[in-house]
Amino acid sequence: MNLHLDDKLALVTASTGGIGKEIATALAREGATVIVNGRTFANLGIFEAVGFFDETDDDWRRLFEVNILSGVRLARHYLKAMLAKTIGRVIFIASESAINPAPEMAHYSATKTMQLSVSRSLAELTKGTAVTVNTIMPGSTKTSGVTKFVQDIFPSLSLEEAERRFMRENRPTSLIERLIDPKEIADFVTYVSSPLASAINGAALRIDGGLVRSVF
Repeated sequence: MNLHLDDKLALVTASTGGIGKEIATALAREGATVIVNGRTFANLGIFEAVGFFDETDDDWRRLFEVNILSGVRLARHYLKAMLAKTIGRVIFIASESAINPAPEMAHYSATKTMQLSVSRSLAELTKGTAVTVNTIMPGSTKTSGVTKFVQDIFPSLSLEEAERRFMRENRPTSLIERLIDPKEIADFVTYVSSPLASAINGAALRIDGGLVRSVF
């Protein structure tokens, strides 16, 4: 499918690894000129499994700074120029935890929910233009960070066995019963970035393998 990205310029933050790298690769494959950006910028979502009573104020502030404010700052800078040109795409990468909070990561889940609110608020500024602002909500994805997280939970198992047990015990509602390949997330983001997705605006889009048991 031709996604008509040949003349487009894309900045993909946190794109030297993980989902960001796959997004940058997918956009470039479709012909976009891609600016690759390091992993101390927006959309480098950090997470950690910490019980609520062990989460300190500093823990909350750190996740808010990285997961929320970095994206807000970038959007403040680039969205204004997009609106002036009346064309562009802003895409936040959140998580299914935004609508399916994880008790072991209350602070992480809260920041992902906030991303949905910020994204929708910014989308309201795009009326009458070809600019869109959307949020993608991946389910558990097989990045190096998640792989380490899963392996740390089940250190005595092989990675394959640990993944199966993790999905069975911690993500039992998943319909695909596996971690999502980052390339699958990247292909979806690339479509949403394209002119073919011009009617998708202000949306929170799930790509979670059916993990969230909801009709909405």
